[in-house]
Amino acid sequence: MAERQYKSFKEFYPYYLSEHQDPTCRKLHFTGTALLFGVLAWALITQTYWGLALIPVVGYGFAWVGHFFFEKNKPATFTYPLWSLASDFKMFFQILIGKQPMSVKKEEET
Repeated sequence: MAERQYKSFKEFYPYYLSEHQDPTCRKLHFTGTALLFGVLAWALITQTYWGLALIPVVGYGFAWVGHFFFEKNKPATFTYPLWSLASDFKMFFQILIGKQPMSVKKEEET
């Protein structure tokens, strides 16, 4: 079965959010992204540039644990790497400013 092709980021983002319904998955995404920014700041401030290699490990590590063990789905980054990365940052900042909830109710199966 072929994956859906999204024509715009605006069209993709609701799909991304639908793949992040589990509260623990969202918390792990938020934590990983926050740590990513922390590692980036640390590496730049201390000029410890090898630390930049930790960014994907921290960011994706937390996110993938959330997907594989809690959300139980395939991370969108495997199919849509750039839109998924942009969506992760958008979701992070929306949670940070209160425009997106940290926990959402999963849609009930019918």
